[in-house]
Amino acid sequence: MSIGSLRLRLFLAGVVAVLIALGLSAFGLVLLFERHVERRMAGDLTVVLDDLVSGLDRHAESQLQVTEEPGDPRFERPLSGLYWQVTQEPNKVVARSRSLWDFELPLPTDELSEGAVHQHRIAGPRGTSLLAVERRVVLPARLGGGAVRVVVARDAADLSELTRNFGADLAPFLGIIALLLIGAFGAQVAVGLAPLKAVRARLAAIRSGAAERLGSALPEEVQPLAGEIDALLDARDKQVSLARARAADLAHGLKTPLQVLAGGVERLKAKGDREIADDLASVGEAMRRHVERELARARRGAAATDPIAPVKATVERVIAVVGRTPKGSTLDWAVDIALDLSVRIPPDDLTEAFGNLLENAARHARERVTITASAIGGEAAIAIVDDGPGIPPGDVTEVLRRGGRLDQGGAGAGLGLAIVTDILDAWGGALALGPTNPGEMTATIRLPLTKR
Repeated sequence: MSIGSLRLRLFLAGVVAVLIALGLSAFGLVLLFERHVERRMAGDLTVVLDDLVSGLDRHAESQLQVTEEPGDPRFERPLSGLYWQVTQEPNKVVARSRSLWDFELPLPTDELSEGAVHQHRIAGPRGTSLLAVERRVVLPARLGGGAVRVVVARDAADLSELTRNFGADLAPFLGIIALLLIGAFGAQVAVGLAPLKAVRARLAAIRSGAAERLGSALPEEVQPLAGEIDALLDARDKQVSLARARAADLAHGLKTPLQVLAGGVERLKAKGDREIADDLASVGEAMRRHVERELARARRGAAATDPIAPVKATVERVIAVVGRTPKGSTLDWAVDIALDLSVRIPPDDLTEAFGNLLENAARHARERVTITASAIGGEAAIAIVDDGPGIPPGDVTEVLRRGGRLDQGGAGAGLGLAIVTDILDAWGGALALGPTNPGEMTATIRLPLTKR
């Protein structure tokens, strides 16, 4: 698929959308997990905080102390990442966990309401960041009055590590989901674009003559396009029909003057003005060939969309006519064509094409003309070989040019091969000359085989 492919563009857009959506989902899930774990940690720290507050008492020496320290052994291990501290206002540390060693937790200077729990991020030992919960407690008179700030903190690296582990566990599942979503989107694109394949197949059928219009059995999103194409085909058919009708009318209109001209030629010959009569006959012949060519075009315009022409029967019918001419009657005609070989072209058009080619072959052949045919793939290759002088390779282009002639002294207007080319082009065929050596001059017609 090229970069201009609609399928590729839709698929890439879907892949980008899936990746962005899953990326945002992963970010959101990790963030939610981090917040959840942080709340759980803060809840666990609050439980310890409540135990510390309930354990506050005055020592016999009138010093404030915690009578029952938390039982977690990490509070006893230096720099373990789990700490507590009791600070008497304004800023006197009266008790702390052994895990702090000689470090004092720096408390923020925010205003605390009595009994409310506040959550902070504060600096810890060795530059660590701590998640801390704090409560301000007003002491009763028996404990000496005043207020203390009790804080319990935990290393935030634990939270970051848990979050990273969650992200690592989540990544494979998101990758599997991404693959499934991308596959599903690819299938969706294929199903969604399937009607365009149907449109393409129907257009190919119209081009080959198997159908005339796209029709209406298409999804409603594609149907307007099909309707516009059908309308365009209708308009074009009308224009072509009108142009062909005018060409046919013109050609028919010229037939009567040509008949009058032919009569005048005969009268001139009877009077002995043969040179003038020959000139007029040459002009009349050229005009007749032009008229026949336009009539042939008009017939092709009105032909069926899926015609069929038997090759062997058509060739034999043309040979029966050409063989009656003075030159054709002296030649040996050989036909090697399968009886069931048929091509997709109206029989009249195939007859006209063979007529021009076999007339040329009869005009230049010395003794023999051979016509063979074979089926190659979906085409029929029909070769007409004569043993005449051939055509110099440099003159092949001139011969195929409309009006091109090598025998300038002969009758005709050089339109025979041009007419053949027009006919074959109209039905997906082609004319080729070669080899063009003396004794093996070959003209090959290629036409699609009929589907019936």
